[in-house]
Amino acid sequence: MDTKKLAISLGVCLLAGIVGSVFTVNSIPTWYAGLIKPSLAPPNWLFGPVWTLLYILMGLSAYLIWEKGWSKNEVRRALDVFGAQLILNFFWSVIFFGFRSPQYAFIEIAVLWLAIAYSIERFYRIKKSAAYLLIPYLMWVTFAAYLNYSIWILNP
Repeated sequence: MDTKKLAISLGVCLLAGIVGSVFTVNSIPTWYAGLIKPSLAPPNWLFGPVWTLLYILMGLSAYLIWEKGWSKNEVRRALDVFGAQLILNFFWSVIFFGFRSPQYAFIEIAVLWLAIAYSIERFYRIKKSAAYLLIPYLMWVTFAAYLNYSIWILNP
């Protein structure tokens, strides 16, 4: 096990979440609190622990791919796709909470969902367990897309 690669993989993913939360934290008690939400919306306190766990799983997944060898073209391509979805993940927070735009955030989360699915497909070719670690993330983003869409529709 290369602890340096593991630390970098986890750190990059967790950092994306921390930086994204800058746009989220101030909007939760103000703008977000005033929105009409669907009945399946979880309590606000649940988002932090769930996202932290997902970022850890993402980091572990990326590490497993990186361990297969940076010199391999398929590894670099897979990690490029992974990096793109991580950037999209960050920008969803900016669009939804920073710009307060559920409509554009929904479009963005649809693209994010596709990027995650593509990451899973690319990772599966290299190491199945790395792909499996991203499935909870895809499931949560599916649920988040439902919440995003519902908020958009319920708050014209």
